[in-house]
Amino acid sequence: MNYPFWDIPHLGSGWVIGLIAIYHVMISQFAVGGGFYLPLAERKAMNMPEGPLRTAWLKQLASHSKFFLILTAVFGTVSGVGIWFAIGLTHPEATSTLIHNFVFGWAMEWVFFLVELTTIAVYYSTWDRIDPKLHLTVGWVYAGASVCTLIIINGILAFMLTPGDTWIAVAGTGAEASKFWNAFFNPTYWPSLFLRSCVCASLAGVWALITSSRIDGDKQPELKTSMVKWSVKWLVPSFVAMPFLMIWYYMMVPASQQALLTLGIDTINSGTFSTVTRMALVIIVTSATIIGVAYFLAYRNPVEFKLAHAMSVLLLALIATGAGEYSREMLRKPYVIGRWMYSNGVRVPYVARINQEGYLVHSNWVWNDRGAGSASSTSYSRGEAIFRGECGSCHTLAGYRPLQHLLEGRDRANITSFIVMLHDYKSDSPYRRFMPPMVGTKQDVDDLADYLNYQVNGPAPAPTKLAMATPK
Repeated sequence: MNYPFWDIPHLGSGWVIGLIAIYHVMISQFAVGGGFYLPLAERKAMNMPEGPLRTAWLKQLASHSKFFLILTAVFGTVSGVGIWFAIGLTHPEATSTLIHNFVFGWAMEWVFFLVELTTIAVYYSTWDRIDPKLHLTVGWVYAGASVCTLIIINGILAFMLTPGDTWIAVAGTGAEASKFWNAFFNPTYWPSLFLRSCVCASLAGVWALITSSRIDGDKQPELKTSMVKWSVKWLVPSFVAMPFLMIWYYMMVPASQQALLTLGIDTINSGTFSTVTRMALVIIVTSATIIGVAYFLAYRNPVEFKLAHAMSVLLLALIATGAGEYSREMLRKPYVIGRWMYSNGVRVPYVARINQEGYLVHSNWVWNDRGAGSASSTSYSRGEAIFRGECGSCHTLAGYRPLQHLLEGRDRANITSFIVMLHDYKSDSPYRRFMPPMVGTKQDVDDLADYLNYQVNGPAPAPTKLAMATPK
C-alpha cells in the first residue's frame, strides 16, 4: 500500500467505494440517457400541432431540465470526486496504474465533461430565450458530449476486468501506454458499452417518472398521460436487449471469471447460494418488478400514477444498480486489474519476490527498525501492518467480511494453517477463486497468525504460579 492505513471500522473501505459508486452510477448514467431524453422529447413537442398540449409539454420539459441540471451537475459531480478520493485511499496501486495508463483518456473525458456542464447550463437557462431550433441543437451537443464520456469511462472500467493479452505482455515494462488502444478496446469493451447504454436509457425513463408523477392528473390529465407513457417506453429497449447482451458479455469474460458465474448458477440446485447467485437473483427480481410496476401502475393508469409509485421504481432501480455493480466487482476477484494486480494491490509478477524478501520490506510506511525480523518490533505490530496491507482492502476484523467471524473457534495452529493455505495458493484451494494469495516469508505468516490469533482468541493467559512444597 502507498499509505500507512485507511481504517473504516465495521463498514470496510470497499463499501465506502461501493456506496459512493452506486449512488454515482445512478446519476451519471442518467446524465447520459437523460441527455438523449430531453432533446428527443423536445423534438417530439415541437412536432406537435400548436395548442395547449404542446405548450404544456415544453413547460414540463423546462422543469425536468432544471431537475436534470441540479441532479447531474451538482450531485453527480460531487459523487464523482468522492470516488476518486475513495479509490485513491483504498486501492492506491490500482489507481496509479489506471492514471498512468489512461492519462490521455482521462484528459479527453474531462474535456467532454466540461462541455457537458456548459451545455446543460445553457440548455436550461435558454428556454424561450433563443430560437427553438438552436435550443434543440444545444441539447444535442450535450447528448453527444455525454455519450463520449460513457465511451471513454466504459473502456477504463472494462479494462479492469479484461486488460487483454497485448497489454499484459508489456505490463511492468514501462511501455504500457504504448498499448493504450489495445487496453481501451479490450475483450469486454463492446458488450459492456451496449449493456451500459441500455441501462442509461432505462434510468432516463425511471428518473423522468419522478418529475412526470408530480403533474396534477386532475388539472392536466392529457399532459400527465402522455408524459408518463413516453417515459415508460424508455424502459422497453433495455429489458428486451438485456438477456442477449448478457450472453454476449459472458462469452467475452475470461474462463476463470466464467467459473465464478457458473459456480453461482450451479449452486441454485444444491441450495447453497453463492454471492454471485444472490446478486443475479436480486437483479432478476427487481428488474421484473420494475416492469410490472411501470406497466400496471404507470402505463395502464398514468393519471393515478403518484410520486410514491415513482419513488418505488427508483428504489428498485437503485437496488438493481447496486447488485449489478457488486456483481461486476465480484467478477474481478481475486484481482482488481485482471491477471496483473490482486485485490490487495500486490502485482502478480511480484509474488515470488515478496515471498523471498518479505512483505514489510516493500512497505514505505514501516520504519526500517520495524521490519521483519527486527528485534525492536513485536510480532503483533508486524502482523497488524501485514493485515492492513494484505487484508484490509477487502476485510474488517468485526464488520463487513469479518475475519473474527471467519476464524471463530480456531486456535493459533488452525489460524496458521489457514494462512499457510492462502500463502501456498494451490489450485484446489476453495478460496483461490475469490481471494489473492497471502504473500511474504514464513516470518510474515507467523506474524499475521499472531495478530489474528490475538484478535480472535485474545491474549494468551498468564502462566500460573504453583505453590511448591519444600521437601524435607
